Amino acid sequence: MYIALAILAFGIIIAIHELGHFVAAKSMGVKVNEFAIGMGPKILWKQGKETLYSLRLLPFGGFCSMEGEHEESEEPNPRAFMSQKRWKRVVILAAGSIFNIVAAFIIVIALTFGADGFASTTISDVTDMFPELGPSELMAGDRIVAINGERTFYHDDFTMFFNLHLTVGNPIIFTLERDGVYLEYERRPVIIDGEEQFRYRNLRFEIIEPSLFNNLQFAAYRTFNFIRMIRVSIMMMVSGDASVRDIGGPVGIVNAMHEVGQQSPTFAIALASIVHFTAFIGVNVAVFNLLPIPAMDGGRILFTFITWVIEKITRRPLDPKYENYINTGAMVVLLGLMVLVTYNDIVRLVGW
Repeated sequence: MYIALAILAFGIIIAIHELGHFVAAKSMGVKVNEFAIGMGPKILWKQGKETLYSLRLLPFGGFCSMEGEHEESEEPNPRAFMSQKRWKRVVILAAGSIFNIVAAFIIVIALTFGADGFASTTISDVTDMFPELGPSELMAGDRIVAINGERTFYHDDFTMFFNLHLTVGNPIIFTLERDGVYLEYERRPVIIDGEEQFRYRNLRFEIIEPSLFNNLQFAAYRTFNFIRMIRVSIMMMVSGDASVRDIGGPVGIVNAMHEVGQQSPTFAIALASIVHFTAFIGVNVAVFNLLPIPAMDGGRILFTFITWVIEKITRRPLDPKYENYINTGAMVVLLGLMVLVTYNDIVRLVGW
């Protein structure tokens, strides 16, 4: 059941992304030839006034095929994508990612309403597990502003970054606000039973009461954190704390959602967890598509600005075929990367 829900969730993410392109294109007067959810052969379809709407066999993908999307027609077509002003093309290309981020924000809001409150980063009580006491230690009333330079807005941020640096064995540096003064408190691992471990305290945090404003604020910060986690993951790969092998593709994402559902004590909690994870993956899709990589939305946006600069300098239009050459080559590389990522997913799945 959870695998079916995960596949459905992944399909919805792609559908929302392509819907963003579709709505933006229609609003800008661009003709859309086909709006498809999924890839491969069509299993359901309906011909609209000018757009073919189709559902395809493979749920991992989708597309919004616009008239003249990749090159200008031999005969000028005012409704072709490439015939539009540059700012309109940028809006259409960015709309898919914007829809994913807005959808994630709405999901978090829906999951947030009804909450009893939100744990802040202000310490309300300290249960010390070691004999050290005094102003050099964390104290009740301290507000944890950052951990190793990463801002903390809620208790979830504290837990995430504390455990992250705990896992890789880095010293943990707390930035605290105490009585209006900012302090830094560093904790390094100590030898306990022959192993390096972090000494810590049991901390309790003040609770922020739920309200319309606090719920919206929490949802906005949670969506921001989804984006920040992507940036942190990329930095970990650059630093060597994570590997390219840790990247997951569609198969890995579906399996992760399935595991989230299985580990939940009730179906209601499992459903909420899968929906929350869907919001996170939706933001991942949005950010990845906006990266300045050829063949991705971000790469096409970047190329739009590059051609504008070139045409301003040379005072003549740049042949669109050059962008097509770059995008085609990049698409081959991306497909190869997708094959590698899928292989890693399958290897992890079968436990090789």
